[in-house]
Parts: sequence; structure tokens; C-alpha cells
Amino acid sequence: MAAVEKLTLEQFEHAQQTLAEVAVRTPLVKSDWLTEYNDSPVYFKCENLQRTGSFKLRGAYNMISKLSHEDRKRGVVAASAGNHAQGVAYAARELGMSATIFMPVGASLPKYQATLDFGAEVILVGDIFDETLKAAQEFTAKSGAIFVPPFDDADVVIGQGTVGLEILQDLPEVDNILVCLGGGGLAAGVATVAKLMAAKRGKKINIIGIQAEAAAAYPVSLKAGRPVAIKVLPTIADGIAVAKPGKIPFDLISEHVDEVITVTEDEMAKAMVIVMEKSKLVVEAGGAVGVAAILAKKVKLTGTTAVILSGGNIDPLLLQRVIRHGLAASDRYTNIAVMLPDRPGQLVLTAQAVAAAGANVVEVLHTRHGNGLQISEVELDLSIETRGKSHRDEVFEALKEAGLSPRMTED
Repeated sequence: MAAVEKLTLEQFEHAQQTLAEVAVRTPLVKSDWLTEYNDSPVYFKCENLQRTGSFKLRGAYNMISKLSHEDRKRGVVAASAGNHAQGVAYAARELGMSATIFMPVGASLPKYQATLDFGAEVILVGDIFDETLKAAQEFTAKSGAIFVPPFDDADVVIGQGTVGLEILQDLPEVDNILVCLGGGGLAAGVATVAKLMAAKRGKKINIIGIQAEAAAAYPVSLKAGRPVAIKVLPTIADGIAVAKPGKIPFDLISEHVDEVITVTEDEMAKAMVIVMEKSKLVVEAGGAVGVAAILAKKVKLTGTTAVILSGGNIDPLLLQRVIRHGLAASDRYTNIAVMLPDRPGQLVLTAQAVAAAGANVVEVLHTRHGNGLQISEVELDLSIETRGKSHRDEVFEALKEAGLSPRMTED
């Protein structure tokens, strides 16, 4: 295992050579629409197109490939809800090793199946990840297998950092790199190699780490000067929902990351939808935080920016919900309740008002039994597609002008 205090550019370059055998050199593509929005060039580093669907393969393979012949016979163990699981399973298969992966009972079926398909034995344990991790560590102690941590290991950090090395090689003029931040392995590796390259070239590179607001352990930890555990709230960014930073990543991030910011659930959902719609890329919530930060104007960027789209492994059922939520966050999907007198013609009147405003009704729920309804009243719940906030307001006003009493409701 590499010592964190001695990380060098040569270590990242060596890891890049090692990974050439297994990892894709993912494309770095200019985003014209985000460049226009940002008023300066923005590029996407598409790790969502990596084998196994995320950057995690890089760190897992770099660490496991360094194991001795005797250690490889013992096999590897990991605990993960998805991306790290797939990275370890794939790396172990390519290196001819056995892998045992512990996943939470509630892990998504696509991630569970993908891990199996890469040849790993998968054991479902625990309702929360801490229980899963404990089971994996107990199995490691009994079996003698090698535990592969998701981020708190120098060789893992170096492997993840090859994402940054590729950015610097393909886009030497880059001024800013936006990177997701969970446990910190990717951000630590990218920031370290970027600063090493910057020092070599005599050029400043600004590194911004972005966390989900519901799982933001780094702002608290950086303020305290040490890794601090927080309570993680429910979030769609499950890939970066980590309660406590790793010690090795924390030390590197403290030294090399220039700023850490957070984004909300709505901001991530909106970013996912826009990236899918405009760039034709499927990106999970944790992978879209950089885009979310730019769209929410939470970062001030000058010069050329690279945004790492760190992964694309998302359950289709969750994606369906996220799309609807993202459209609502963009004021393109609106829910309106209308109280109507229970007499003929009122439904037609409502539909005509919506149509006159140029909107499309997606779904209608007509009920006579809601709380607070009088005997002579019905409630009409409308799900309507709109073109944005101003159009949503037009629809609302059209309903009022038709003599109706509309109110906005939650999705």
C-alpha cells in the first residue's frame, strides 16, 4: 500500500499504465449548452461510460493488482451498495481472483445483478450500510481474505486520481475541476494529481468538491479539522451518501481541494434531467452534482472547467421518479388541485381552460371523498406538463379566469 504522505506524480502515471489493461479512457466532451449557460467553456469527463458504470473500477483494480500471488489466493471482500461492489467484482474477475461482496438488503436489483454477473458471490446483509460493513469486516477477519476499502486507502485514491490525470492530459488549459465528494477517494486523487501537474506546469487549477446537502460530512469535518461522522438523511445521491470521511482522503482534500459546496435534492434531480435531455447521457445523482452546482449558480467559474460525471448506475425505477421530480423542479411538471361544484360540465370547463393556456394534462384524479370536501363538491387533481415557470403561472391564471379555484400541490 502506498503511503499517503509520499504521493507523487509518478505513482499516478504508473497507475494509469496499470489501468490501461482494464479501464476505459473515458471521453472528455465539450458541453455547448452548459458552456453557453456558464459563459465560459465547460467539458464533461464521462466516467458514467466507464466499465462497470463508474470510476470505482480504477481504485479497486489499482489496489488489487498490487497484491502478492499469495494474497490473491485469499480472495477479496468488499461492502458496497453498488458502484464499489461492481468495481471490485470486475477487477477480481480480470485478475483471476474470487470476490465476496456484502450489499445491503435493500440494494437495487440492477446493481445486485450486475455484481453477480461479474462473477462475485453476493451476500445481502443489513438494513443500513453500517450493518453491511460490519458483516463484511467480520467475514474478512474469519476468512483471511483481503478487504478492499471504497476510499480510505492510498492505492485506491491513486487509482481514482487517474481520472484527473486524463483530464490534464486531454485538456491542458483546464482552470477548474468539479468533482463529487462522498467518502473522498475520487476528490482526493483528482485534487492531488491536479495540484502536482499544476506545480509542474506553473499553472493554478481550482478544485471544487461537491456534496449532497443531505450527506455533507466534509464541511463539518473540515471546520473541525478532522473526520467527523454525521447523520445521513435520505438522498437520491446514494453513491456519495457517506457518514464520515476517510482519514487518507480527508488529509489530501484538506490540503488540495479549494472549496467544498453542497447541492439540494431538487438541484440534483434537475441536473440529471437536463444532462439526459441535452447531452443524451444517463448520470446518477452523485455523478450530476457538478452540473447541479453550475445550474444553481453556486460556483463562480472563469476560464475552462471540467465536470466529472462520476457514474451512471441508476435503478430504472428510481430514474423514473427522478425524471418526474426533476421536471417538477424545473417547473415543467405541475400538480394543481381544483375544487369544483358537483354538477355536469365542470370537468369540461377545467379541460378547456388548461387547453386554452397551451398545456397538456398528463393525469387526472377526480374524487368526491377527500378530507374537507362538502357533499356538493369534488376535487380534481391535475398533473400538467408545462414549458417552465411563466407557462405554469399562465395555466394557473387561466383556471382562475375560468371562475375556478386552483391551488398548487406537492408532487
